[in-house]
Amino acid sequence: MKTKILEKLSEIEKDKNIDILFAVESGSRAWGFESPDSDYDIRFVYKHKKEWYLNLWEQKDTIEFMTEDDLDGSGWEFRKALKLLAKSNASFLGWLFSPIVYRANGDFLKEIRTLAENNFNPVSGFYHYHSMSYRFEETLDTDKMTLKSFFYAIRTALCANWVYKNETIPPVLFTELYPIIDEKYHTILNDLIHLKSKHIEKSTEPVSNTLITLVRDIVTENNSIKNDLINKKPNPEEFNAFFLKEIQ
Repeated sequence: MKTKILEKLSEIEKDKNIDILFAVESGSRAWGFESPDSDYDIRFVYKHKKEWYLNLWEQKDTIEFMTEDDLDGSGWEFRKALKLLAKSNASFLGWLFSPIVYRANGDFLKEIRTLAENNFNPVSGFYHYHSMSYRFEETLDTDKMTLKSFFYAIRTALCANWVYKNETIPPVLFTELYPIIDEKYHTILNDLIHLKSKHIEKSTEPVSNTLITLVRDIVTENNSIKNDLINKKPNPEEFNAFFLKEIQ
Protein backbone atom coordinates (compact mmCIF):
# COMPACT_ATOMS: atom_id res chain seq x y z
CA MET A 1 0.00 0.00 0.00
CA LYS A 2 2.86 2.38 0.74
CA THR A 3 3.99 2.13 -2.88
CA LYS A 4 0.52 3.15 -4.07
CA ILE A 5 0.49 6.06 -1.64
CA LEU A 6 3.88 7.33 -2.79
CA GLU A 7 2.84 6.99 -6.44
CA LYS A 8 -0.33 8.98 -5.77
CA LEU A 9 1.60 11.74 -4.01
CA SER A 10 4.06 12.00 -6.90
CA GLU A 11 1.14 12.16 -9.33
CA ILE A 12 -0.41 15.06 -7.37
CA GLU A 13 2.88 16.95 -7.28
CA LYS A 14 3.17 16.71 -11.04
CA ASP A 15 -0.47 17.53 -11.80
CA LYS A 16 -0.67 20.49 -9.40
CA ASN A 17 2.91 21.75 -9.91
CA ILE A 18 3.57 21.74 -6.16
CA ASP A 19 6.18 20.42 -3.73
CA ILE A 20 4.95 18.14 -0.95
CA LEU A 21 6.86 19.01 2.23
CA PHE A 22 5.69 16.01 4.21
CA ALA A 23 3.02 13.34 3.99
CA VAL A 24 1.84 11.16 6.86
CA GLU A 25 -0.87 8.80 8.03
CA SER A 26 -3.59 10.24 10.25
CA GLY A 27 -6.50 8.75 12.18
CA SER A 28 -6.75 5.27 13.64
CA ARG A 29 -3.72 3.82 11.83
CA ALA A 30 -1.50 6.56 13.22
CA TRP A 31 -3.11 6.17 16.66
CA GLY A 32 -2.34 2.45 16.62
CA PHE A 33 -5.84 1.00 16.87
CA GLU A 34 -7.01 0.52 13.30
CA SER A 35 -9.57 -2.07 12.17
CA PRO A 36 -9.25 -4.30 9.09
CA ASP A 37 -11.57 -1.97 7.14
CA SER A 38 -9.98 1.31 8.24
CA ASP A 39 -9.20 3.75 5.44
CA TYR A 40 -5.73 5.09 4.83
CA ASP A 41 -6.02 8.73 5.90
CA ILE A 42 -3.16 10.42 4.07
CA ARG A 43 -2.44 13.99 5.15
CA PHE A 44 0.15 16.29 3.65
CA VAL A 45 1.45 19.84 3.50
CA TYR A 46 2.59 21.33 0.21
CA LYS A 47 3.97 24.57 -1.16
CA HIS A 48 3.68 26.33 -4.49
CA LYS A 49 6.37 28.08 -6.48
CA LYS A 50 7.37 31.49 -5.13
CA GLU A 51 5.25 33.36 -7.69
CA TRP A 52 2.06 31.82 -6.30
CA TYR A 53 2.55 33.74 -3.06
CA LEU A 54 2.76 37.07 -4.89
CA ASN A 55 -0.76 36.80 -6.31
CA LEU A 56 -3.13 39.56 -5.23
CA TRP A 57 -6.14 37.28 -5.04
CA GLU A 58 -6.97 34.51 -2.61
CA GLN A 59 -6.48 31.08 -4.14
CA LYS A 60 -7.46 27.54 -3.24
CA ASP A 61 -5.34 26.26 -0.37
CA THR A 62 -6.42 22.63 -0.05
CA ILE A 63 -6.14 19.47 -2.15
CA GLU A 64 -8.33 16.43 -1.57
CA PHE A 65 -8.63 13.04 -3.21
CA MET A 66 -10.30 9.68 -2.71
CA THR A 67 -9.33 6.52 -4.58
CA GLU A 68 -11.10 3.22 -5.09
CA ASP A 69 -8.59 1.41 -2.87
CA ASP A 70 -9.38 3.33 0.33
CA LEU A 71 -6.85 6.15 0.01
CA ASP A 72 -8.45 9.21 1.61
CA GLY A 73 -6.15 12.16 0.99
CA SER A 74 -6.20 15.74 2.23
CA GLY A 75 -3.48 18.37 1.90
CA TRP A 76 -3.07 21.92 3.15
CA GLU A 77 -1.03 24.63 1.52
CA PHE A 78 2.00 25.65 3.59
CA ARG A 79 0.78 29.14 4.55
CA LYS A 80 -2.63 27.81 5.60
CA ALA A 81 -0.94 25.10 7.66
CA LEU A 82 1.31 27.59 9.45
CA LYS A 83 -1.63 29.83 10.36
CA LEU A 84 -3.43 26.85 11.87
CA LEU A 85 -0.28 25.78 13.68
CA ALA A 86 -0.05 29.25 15.24
CA LYS A 87 -3.44 28.48 16.80
CA SER A 88 -2.19 25.09 18.05
CA ASN A 89 -4.72 23.37 15.79
CA ALA A 90 -4.96 19.85 17.21
CA SER A 91 -5.75 18.18 13.90
CA PHE A 92 -2.64 19.61 12.29
CA LEU A 93 -0.51 18.73 15.31
CA GLY A 94 -1.72 15.16 14.84
CA TRP A 95 -0.40 15.21 11.29
CA LEU A 96 2.85 16.80 12.31
CA PHE A 97 3.76 14.22 14.95
CA SER A 98 2.31 11.15 13.25
CA PRO A 99 4.49 8.08 13.79
CA ILE A 100 3.78 6.99 10.19
CA VAL A 101 5.64 9.28 7.79
CA TYR A 102 5.32 8.37 4.10
CA ARG A 103 7.74 11.00 2.86
CA ALA A 104 9.26 14.20 4.18
CA ASN A 105 11.95 16.79 3.85
CA GLY A 106 13.80 15.79 7.02
CA ASP A 107 15.10 19.23 7.93
CA PHE A 108 11.73 20.84 7.27
CA LEU A 109 9.86 18.34 9.43
CA LYS A 110 12.35 18.74 12.28
CA GLU A 111 12.13 22.54 12.17
CA ILE A 112 8.35 22.77 12.00
CA ARG A 113 7.99 20.28 14.86
CA THR A 114 10.28 22.46 16.97
CA LEU A 115 8.19 25.50 16.00
CA ALA A 116 5.07 23.66 17.12
CA GLU A 117 6.55 22.61 20.46
CA ASN A 118 7.86 26.09 21.23
CA ASN A 119 4.50 27.73 20.53
CA PHE A 120 2.02 25.15 21.82
CA ASN A 121 -0.96 26.66 23.63
CA PRO A 122 -2.20 24.23 26.31
CA VAL A 123 -5.61 25.92 26.49
CA SER A 124 -6.28 25.40 22.79
CA GLY A 125 -5.14 21.78 22.86
CA PHE A 126 -6.99 20.93 26.04
CA TYR A 127 -10.35 22.34 24.98
CA HIS A 128 -10.20 20.66 21.59
CA TYR A 129 -9.80 17.21 23.13
CA HIS A 130 -12.02 17.84 26.14
CA SER A 131 -14.99 18.94 24.05
CA MET A 132 -14.57 15.91 21.78
CA SER A 133 -14.37 13.50 24.69
CA TYR A 134 -17.64 14.88 26.06
CA ARG A 135 -19.37 14.06 22.79
CA PHE A 136 -17.98 10.54 22.60
CA GLU A 137 -18.60 9.90 26.31
CA GLU A 138 -22.34 10.14 25.67
CA THR A 139 -22.23 6.88 23.68
CA LEU A 140 -20.52 4.88 26.43
CA ASP A 141 -22.48 1.88 27.65
CA THR A 142 -25.33 2.57 25.18
CA ASP A 143 -26.48 0.78 22.04
CA LYS A 144 -24.67 3.50 20.06
CA MET A 145 -21.27 2.51 21.42
CA THR A 146 -18.88 0.74 19.07
CA LEU A 147 -15.25 -0.22 19.58
CA LYS A 148 -14.40 2.77 17.40
CA SER A 149 -16.43 5.25 19.46
CA PHE A 150 -15.00 3.86 22.71
CA PHE A 151 -11.43 4.37 21.51
CA TYR A 152 -12.26 7.87 20.32
CA ALA A 153 -13.69 8.62 23.76
CA ILE A 154 -10.73 7.34 25.75
CA ARG A 155 -8.12 8.78 23.40
CA THR A 156 -9.55 12.31 23.46
CA ALA A 157 -10.02 12.17 27.23
CA LEU A 158 -6.42 11.03 27.74
CA CYS A 159 -5.06 13.66 25.32
CA ALA A 160 -6.82 16.43 27.26
CA ASN A 161 -5.52 15.00 30.51
CA TRP A 162 -2.00 14.81 29.07
CA VAL A 163 -2.11 18.48 28.11
CA TYR A 164 -3.23 19.41 31.63
CA LYS A 165 -0.54 17.32 33.34
CA ASN A 166 2.39 17.99 31.00
CA GLU A 167 1.52 21.22 29.15
CA THR A 168 2.94 19.64 26.00
CA ILE A 169 1.57 18.29 22.73
CA PRO A 170 0.06 14.86 23.45
CA PRO A 171 1.54 11.81 21.71
CA VAL A 172 -0.24 10.64 18.57
CA LEU A 173 0.32 6.92 19.22
CA PHE A 174 -2.32 5.86 21.73
CA THR A 175 -0.10 3.56 23.82
CA GLU A 176 2.30 6.46 24.47
CA LEU A 177 -0.46 8.03 26.57
CA TYR A 178 -0.31 5.10 29.03
CA PRO A 179 2.10 6.78 31.48
CA ILE A 180 -0.69 9.03 32.80
CA ILE A 181 -2.95 6.13 33.81
CA ASP A 182 -2.44 3.29 36.27
CA GLU A 183 -0.49 0.32 34.93
CA LYS A 184 -3.37 -2.03 35.72
CA TYR A 185 -5.26 -0.65 32.69
CA HIS A 186 -2.46 -1.21 30.17
CA THR A 187 -3.01 -4.91 29.50
CA ILE A 188 -6.79 -4.52 29.33
CA LEU A 189 -6.42 -1.76 26.75
CA ASN A 190 -3.85 -3.73 24.77
CA ASP A 191 -6.25 -6.67 24.63
CA LEU A 192 -9.01 -4.38 23.38
CA ILE A 193 -6.72 -2.94 20.71
CA HIS A 194 -6.01 -6.49 19.56
CA LEU A 195 -9.74 -7.22 19.48
CA LYS A 196 -10.40 -4.10 17.40
CA SER A 197 -7.71 -5.15 14.92
CA LYS A 198 -9.80 -8.23 14.16
CA HIS A 199 -13.21 -6.58 13.76
CA ILE A 200 -14.78 -3.98 11.48
CA GLU A 201 -14.94 -0.30 12.47
CA LYS A 202 -18.59 -0.51 13.58
CA SER A 203 -18.10 -3.61 15.71
CA THR A 204 -20.13 -3.59 18.92
CA GLU A 205 -17.94 -6.03 20.85
CA PRO A 206 -18.40 -5.40 24.59
CA VAL A 207 -16.08 -3.13 26.55
CA SER A 208 -15.47 -3.80 30.24
CA ASN A 209 -17.12 -1.57 32.81
CA THR A 210 -13.65 -0.98 34.25
CA LEU A 211 -12.60 0.88 31.11
CA ILE A 212 -15.88 2.74 30.79
CA THR A 213 -15.51 3.94 34.37
CA LEU A 214 -11.92 4.96 33.63
CA VAL A 215 -13.02 7.19 30.75
CA ARG A 216 -15.75 8.81 32.82
CA ASP A 217 -13.34 9.45 35.70
CA ILE A 218 -10.82 11.09 33.35
CA VAL A 219 -13.49 13.29 31.78
CA THR A 220 -14.70 14.30 35.25
CA GLU A 221 -11.15 15.18 36.29
CA ASN A 222 -10.61 17.16 33.09
CA ASN A 223 -13.82 19.08 33.67
CA SER A 224 -12.75 19.96 37.21
CA ILE A 225 -9.44 21.50 36.11
CA LYS A 226 -10.43 23.05 32.78
CA ASN A 227 -10.01 26.60 34.10
CA ASP A 228 -6.54 25.99 35.55
CA LEU A 229 -4.57 25.97 32.29
CA ILE A 230 -2.35 28.85 31.23
CA ASN A 231 -3.03 30.49 27.88
CA LYS A 232 0.16 30.83 25.83
CA LYS A 233 0.36 33.13 22.81
CA PRO A 234 2.44 32.18 19.76
CA ASN A 235 5.40 34.21 18.53
CA PRO A 236 4.21 35.58 15.15
CA GLU A 237 7.71 36.63 14.07
CA GLU A 238 8.98 33.10 14.54
CA PHE A 239 6.26 31.80 12.23
CA ASN A 240 6.80 34.53 9.66
CA ALA A 241 10.56 33.96 9.56
CA PHE A 242 10.02 30.22 9.01
CA PHE A 243 7.51 30.93 6.23
CA LEU A 244 9.78 33.35 4.38
CA LYS A 245 12.77 31.03 4.70
CA GLU A 246 10.83 28.14 3.20
CA ILE A 247 9.32 29.92 0.17
CA GLN A 248 12.57 31.55 -0.94
